[in-house]
Amino acid sequence: MRIGELAQQSGLATSKIRFYERIGLLKAVDRRPNGYRTYSPQALMILGLITTAQRAGFALDEIRTLLPSDLTHWDHAALMDALSRKVADIEALQARLSQSKAHLLHLIEDIQARPEDMDCAANARRVLTDVLMEPPENLDVTPDDVRLLDKTDRRLSVRRGRSKKAVSP
Repeated sequence: MRIGELAQQSGLATSKIRFYERIGLLKAVDRRPNGYRTYSPQALMILGLITTAQRAGFALDEIRTLLPSDLTHWDHAALMDALSRKVADIEALQARLSQSKAHLLHLIEDIQARPEDMDCAANARRVLTDVLMEPPENLDVTPDDVRLLDKTDRRLSVRRGRSKKAVSP
């Protein structure tokens, strides 16, 4: 089949199919004398595997190492190991997301508990001070989190002995 038909059947753009071919993921390609690409029915299955693997969180390099050159010769042990590692990665991500969600919900509660006589800027300083005073084991501060604070707040948090992981001026 030609690339247009493969694109239609796979639901992928022709440019994406050409990209997968160029990086070596799609090898079931022949060239006719006129330069047109022709694809075997196996190409549709490979594109489906690539798409499914990407949805599961696999990077293209990971997919490249897992896809056999011939779909009849799978390395069972390597495949099972990669799938198990990906499940562990997803579980770790879920745990981090759950912790992040809990921190954000707590932060929302703190922001909404603003005293009526306090303006938003003062309330933000109040909430951020409370956040920085939490024990380090209960709060993981990353460089992305630190960017929310101005330099004065960061120096104060370090001076108070509350420097968290990756906190720097």
